[in-house]
Amino acid sequence: MRFDVLTLFPELFGPFLDSGVTRRAFESKQVDVRLWNPRDFAEGNYRRVDDRPFGGGPGMVMMAAPLARCLAAVRTDRGDAAPLVLFSPTGRRLDHGQVAQWSAGEGAILLCGRYEGIDQRFIDAYVDVQLSLGDFVLSGGEIAAMALLDAVARLQPGVLNEAGSHEADSFNPAIDGLLDCPHYTRPEDWEGRRVPGELLSGHHAQIEQWRRQRRLEATARLRPDLLAAARAAGRLDARDEAFLASLGPAGADGL
Repeated sequence: MRFDVLTLFPELFGPFLDSGVTRRAFESKQVDVRLWNPRDFAEGNYRRVDDRPFGGGPGMVMMAAPLARCLAAVRTDRGDAAPLVLFSPTGRRLDHGQVAQWSAGEGAILLCGRYEGIDQRFIDAYVDVQLSLGDFVLSGGEIAAMALLDAVARLQPGVLNEAGSHEADSFNPAIDGLLDCPHYTRPEDWEGRRVPGELLSGHHAQIEQWRRQRRLEATARLRPDLLAAARAAGRLDARDEAFLASLGPAGADGL
């Protein structure tokens, strides 16, 4: 798959693409990332890409024309109708389901906004999808773009050290969309805090039951909305419900 990133700060992506386990996907072009700077498509001696907002007010607004020329160059190079994604506070919040869809597709064009935003006329004319990481504002869309690229890359075959290890991650359908359980490693006793005995038992079924119960417990306490969704989808069995009932109202009601 191929992702083209429109950004005024392409240098921010260098360390990201060269570091961590996901670099395997980027180095092999399994996830092909190409960077485009709209400033290269601006006119005039100063290569201006922003201007003051009509109506007054603080900050600057990214101009439509340089972005349109940059986008046209990307589309000519790609030769397809890849969607243009804008990272914006008004967008739909990114979740695991969307990441899974992107990871199975052919990629997209990612637009990283800066300053006070982008001329709305460009958004109306060209943007196909708007995404948000959450109810907060970043200095630009680059971090959001990296988050999507990282999430997509780690789902590609062969990227993680162990095939399928991502299936036990929080929100994954393989664990019914619940939160993941706690994890422990050596030593068995650290400053008086011991690893739960179930994990040391060597009994596979007992370990899996412990992990399932911890997932249910954490989800009921921290994300009752996820528990309610799993229940509505019929993903909880009688043993799950009995365990949740043992937790009291918080487990039984998912509140």
